[in-house]
Amino acid sequence: MKFSIQSRNDQVSNELAQRAKQYLCDFGLEFDDEEPEIVLSVGGDGTLLHAFHKYSHRLDETAFVGIHTGHLGFYADWKPSEIEKLVISIARHSYEVIEYPLLQVTINAENEAESTTYLALNESTIKSPGVTLVVDVELNGRLFERFRGDGLCMSTPSGSTAYSKSLGGAIIHPSLPAMQLTEMASINNRVFRTVGSPLVLPDHHRCVLTPVQGPDFMLTVDHLQLLHKGVRSIEYRVANEKVRFARFRPFPFWERVHDSFVSSDS
Repeated sequence: MKFSIQSRNDQVSNELAQRAKQYLCDFGLEFDDEEPEIVLSVGGDGTLLHAFHKYSHRLDETAFVGIHTGHLGFYADWKPSEIEKLVISIARHSYEVIEYPLLQVTINAENEAESTTYLALNESTIKSPGVTLVVDVELNGRLFERFRGDGLCMSTPSGSTAYSKSLGGAIIHPSLPAMQLTEMASINNRVFRTVGSPLVLPDHHRCVLTPVQGPDFMLTVDHLQLLHKGVRSIEYRVANEKVRFARFRPFPFWERVHDSFVSSDS
């Protein structure tokens, strides 16, 4: 089996990554940074986001597993003290692969022949640099509302515990094929109105944002910040591709939610 390791590049993470690499090589696995079958992310959830985007071109062949060297994360759920146990499980192939939905983001330029597509593991946000964002929100080809405010966030189910939650979005179980649109400080008064509530959209829906004023947008795709000029529309849909995680033991999602947001012991 071929493996690769993504480290947060602090001293603790680098030392743990080197140990994991040596252990796996001792078990006869091959280090391959170009075409790994399994990627170990050593750091936090942000480190796994970097690993995901590094290998987003080969999601059908690569599975991810996270080791946290800080706070327990939703993606990085293995402790440094468990590294030997994890390595043995990888060497024995004693794990199952689970798949979670992703978000496809397509930026259509004013030049109709040009478009750019991204995949997001957590979320994508859109803002208008320096001014109020004004966009028409279309759902399945029909105008739903004209949004005015700071911005909009479209998240995946697995990303619903991240930025979307801080905006008042719902927590969605990551096995559900859906996406969630949440508002950032929308303008609501006697003249301008938005729905004012997060929208959970199933995988057969499409959401298109069309600019009303200003074709330049600051777009984020997970940790990536991208300035797009001359934008005609932005389309969101649940991607055909899925992210694959190597699961070695039960992963109680709601227990993780409890430990992260409710328990005082987390």
